Amino acid sequence: MRGVNRVMLIGNLGKDPDVQHLEGNIAVAKFPLATTETFKDRTGKLVSQTEWHTVVLWRGLADLAEKYLHKSSLVYIEGRLRTRSWDDKDGNRKFATEVVGDNLIMLDKRMDSGGSSEAGDDGHGTGDTNSSDPSDSLPF
Repeated sequence: MRGVNRVMLIGNLGKDPDVQHLEGNIAVAKFPLATTETFKDRTGKLVSQTEWHTVVLWRGLADLAEKYLHKSSLVYIEGRLRTRSWDDKDGNRKFATEVVGDNLIMLDKRMDSGGSSEAGDDGHGTGDTNSSDPSDSLPF
Protein backbone atom coordinates (compact mmCIF):
# COMPACT_ATOMS: atom_id res chain seq x y z
CA MET A 1 0.00 0.00 0.00
CA ARG A 2 1.27 3.47 -0.85
CA GLY A 3 1.28 6.30 1.68
CA VAL A 4 0.35 9.97 1.47
CA ASN A 5 2.69 12.69 2.72
CA ARG A 6 0.85 15.99 2.16
CA VAL A 7 0.84 19.17 4.24
CA MET A 8 -1.26 22.32 3.70
CA LEU A 9 -0.56 25.36 5.87
CA ILE A 10 -1.75 28.95 6.02
CA GLY A 11 0.31 31.16 8.27
CA ASN A 12 2.65 34.09 8.75
CA LEU A 13 6.41 34.15 8.29
CA GLY A 14 8.28 34.50 11.57
CA LYS A 15 11.22 36.20 9.84
CA ASP A 16 12.51 37.08 6.37
CA PRO A 17 13.42 34.04 4.25
CA ASP A 18 17.05 32.92 4.54
CA VAL A 19 18.10 32.23 0.94
CA GLN A 20 21.29 30.46 -0.05
CA HIS A 21 22.61 29.56 -3.49
CA LEU A 22 24.17 26.11 -3.80
CA GLU A 23 26.42 24.69 -6.52
CA GLY A 24 24.93 25.27 -9.95
CA ASN A 25 23.20 28.43 -8.65
CA ILE A 26 20.35 26.38 -7.10
CA ALA A 27 18.42 28.56 -4.66
CA VAL A 28 17.07 27.23 -1.36
CA ALA A 29 14.99 29.35 1.03
CA LYS A 30 14.23 28.52 4.65
CA PHE A 31 11.92 30.32 7.08
CA PRO A 32 9.74 29.70 10.14
CA LEU A 33 5.97 29.76 9.58
CA ALA A 34 3.46 30.31 12.40
CA THR A 35 -0.02 28.80 12.27
CA THR A 36 -2.47 29.80 14.99
CA GLU A 37 -5.67 28.08 16.10
CA THR A 38 -8.19 29.81 18.32
CA PHE A 39 -10.77 27.92 20.34
CA LYS A 40 -12.87 28.28 23.49
CA ASP A 41 -11.87 26.34 26.59
CA ARG A 42 -14.33 24.83 29.09
CA THR A 43 -14.91 28.20 30.74
CA GLY A 44 -15.69 29.90 27.41
CA LYS A 45 -12.42 31.82 27.35
CA LEU A 46 -10.77 32.21 23.93
CA VAL A 47 -7.43 30.43 23.75
CA SER A 48 -4.89 30.84 20.93
CA GLN A 49 -2.41 28.10 20.21
CA THR A 50 0.50 28.79 17.83
CA GLU A 51 2.51 26.08 16.12
CA TRP A 52 5.84 26.83 14.41
CA HIS A 53 6.90 25.02 11.22
CA THR A 54 10.19 25.18 9.33
CA VAL A 55 9.51 25.63 5.60
CA VAL A 56 12.06 24.89 2.88
CA LEU A 57 11.56 26.04 -0.72
CA TRP A 58 13.80 25.13 -3.67
CA ARG A 59 14.72 26.73 -7.00
CA GLY A 60 11.99 28.97 -8.45
CA LEU A 61 9.91 29.03 -5.28
CA ALA A 62 13.00 30.05 -3.32
CA ASP A 63 13.57 32.91 -5.78
CA LEU A 64 9.94 34.05 -5.33
CA ALA A 65 10.31 33.91 -1.55
CA GLU A 66 13.49 35.98 -1.69
CA LYS A 67 11.86 38.61 -3.91
CA TYR A 68 8.37 38.92 -2.41
CA LEU A 69 8.17 37.46 1.10
CA HIS A 70 9.14 39.13 4.36
CA LYS A 71 8.51 38.77 8.07
CA SER A 72 4.74 38.58 8.77
CA SER A 73 3.78 37.78 5.14
CA LEU A 74 0.63 35.65 4.98
CA VAL A 75 1.12 32.59 2.76
CA TYR A 76 -0.41 29.26 1.78
CA ILE A 77 2.19 26.49 1.58
CA GLU A 78 1.54 23.03 0.22
CA GLY A 79 4.18 20.34 0.38
CA ARG A 80 5.44 17.28 2.22
CA LEU A 81 7.12 16.52 5.54
CA ARG A 82 10.77 15.58 5.57
CA THR A 83 12.77 14.58 8.65
CA ARG A 84 16.55 14.94 8.62
CA SER A 85 19.01 13.60 11.15
CA TRP A 86 22.65 14.35 11.93
CA ASP A 87 25.20 13.98 14.68
CA ASP A 88 26.21 17.16 16.50
CA LYS A 89 29.79 17.97 17.56
CA ASP A 90 29.31 15.99 20.80
CA GLY A 91 28.11 12.89 18.93
CA ASN A 92 24.45 13.32 19.90
CA ARG A 93 21.84 12.38 17.28
CA LYS A 94 19.68 15.39 16.29
CA PHE A 95 16.48 15.47 14.23
CA ALA A 96 14.63 18.20 12.35
CA THR A 97 11.24 17.92 10.66
CA GLU A 98 10.65 20.39 7.82
CA VAL A 99 7.90 21.17 5.33
CA VAL A 100 9.34 21.00 1.81
CA GLY A 101 7.06 23.27 -0.20
CA ASP A 102 5.79 22.34 -3.66
CA ASN A 103 3.28 25.17 -3.95
CA LEU A 104 3.27 28.73 -2.63
CA ILE A 105 0.44 31.25 -2.76
CA MET A 106 0.95 34.75 -1.37
CA LEU A 107 -2.19 35.79 0.51
CA ASP A 108 -1.27 39.36 1.49
CA LYS A 109 -3.43 41.99 -0.16
CA ARG A 110 -1.49 43.60 -2.98
CA MET A 111 -1.01 47.33 -2.70
CA ASP A 112 -0.44 49.89 -5.44
CA SER A 113 1.98 52.78 -5.06
CA GLY A 114 -0.75 54.94 -3.49
CA GLY A 115 -1.31 52.50 -0.65
CA SER A 116 -4.81 51.38 -1.62
CA SER A 117 -5.91 47.96 -2.80
CA GLU A 118 -5.98 47.18 -6.52
CA ALA A 119 -9.77 47.31 -6.81
CA GLY A 120 -10.10 50.67 -5.05
CA ASP A 121 -10.37 51.61 -1.42
CA ASP A 122 -13.57 49.68 -0.81
CA GLY A 123 -12.44 46.64 -2.79
CA HIS A 124 -15.46 46.84 -5.11
CA GLY A 125 -14.04 48.78 -8.05
CA THR A 126 -14.78 52.35 -9.03
CA GLY A 127 -18.31 52.11 -10.42
CA ASP A 128 -20.67 55.10 -10.09
CA THR A 129 -22.64 54.45 -6.90
CA ASN A 130 -24.89 57.54 -7.34
CA SER A 131 -26.69 56.16 -10.38
CA SER A 132 -30.39 55.38 -9.89
CA ASP A 133 -30.15 52.35 -12.22
CA PRO A 134 -28.04 49.59 -10.61
CA SER A 135 -27.27 48.05 -14.02
CA ASP A 136 -25.32 51.21 -14.99
CA SER A 137 -22.39 50.13 -12.79
CA LEU A 138 -22.13 46.61 -14.25
CA PRO A 139 -18.93 45.99 -16.22
CA PHE A 140 -20.73 44.38 -19.20
